[in-house]
Amino acid sequence: MAPDSATLSTKTSGQKIAHARSAEPVLVKGRRDFFTYRDLGVADASAGALRAQVMKSSQGMSEPTGWHYHECDGQFVYVLKGWVDLQFEDGRTLRVEEGDSLFIPGYLRHNEIRTSDALEILEVSPAEPPECPASRATRRLWCRCHRRSSR
Repeated sequence: MAPDSATLSTKTSGQKIAHARSAEPVLVKGRRDFFTYRDLGVADASAGALRAQVMKSSQGMSEPTGWHYHECDGQFVYVLKGWVDLQFEDGRTLRVEEGDSLFIPGYLRHNEIRTSDALEILEVSPAEPPECPASRATRRLWCRCHRRSSR
């Protein structure tokens, strides 16, 4: 049974529909110079709960990203085109290929080491608020990248 409208409005307070058109991409600055980042409008539509973007590259990686982790509850990626090789702190190396998905728990150190020349990835993670909140519980709701030079 579907929830009544009062329950729905409480659970979705401030949320709205987002329709991101490929014909009118909204490009934003991202973490990696070799990617273009297309914002899908999810952060605004979800009232700051989630962020979704498409990362696209046509040149491949020239060097590994270096060991890093994301300060958040997790990061979900779905490969739309190409592949990426990732190393994890437990010694595993995974190749994530077109049609594959991967969930990386927050704070898990990893290193992107190789990619195909053409790569396109959908990434979904908790959204970053406009200002850094003071509360630790609130801070964990968004995703921030931390660099580590070694494992």
